[in-house]
Amino acid sequence: MIAEFFKKLMGQPAEQPPLPELDAKLGGVIVLLVRLAKADQHYAVEEIQLIDRLIAGHLDLNPVEAAKLRATSEKLEASAPPDTPALSAMVQGEISEPDRHAVLDALWQVGGLADRALKPEEESLLGEVAAALGGLDPAEGAARNRTVT
Repeated sequence: MIAEFFKKLMGQPAEQPPLPELDAKLGGVIVLLVRLAKADQHYAVEEIQLIDRLIAGHLDLNPVEAAKLRATSEKLEASAPPDTPALSAMVQGEISEPDRHAVLDALWQVGGLADRALKPEEESLLGEVAAALGGLDPAEGAARNRTVT
């Protein structure tokens, strides 16, 4: 699963404590959401709440279950390789093209809409992720999200 991917990518020795297990597709997406929220060195409450709502809505979970899944993903993100394009490429290999657009939309929501400001670090990371997700246009997610809010 995703923990095995991280071990392989980082060459992590077997003695390391195992990471929590999540489905590679779901875990990778949530890790990207957390990474984007932390990109500007300020993990805002609004970003955390939005990630929880996205998880709850997508997986039909209650708020406590969604928060637990996000907390697990925060641990995974802390242990994940710093190479965001490699992580994004792994996610790209696990999801369909329409789902890639949905992931980009969710990233835009977390990066730009949660705290009402898209910082340069977040914009850069969005560009890296969009490229790794198969050459998606990062502005596409912004345009869709502007029409929603």
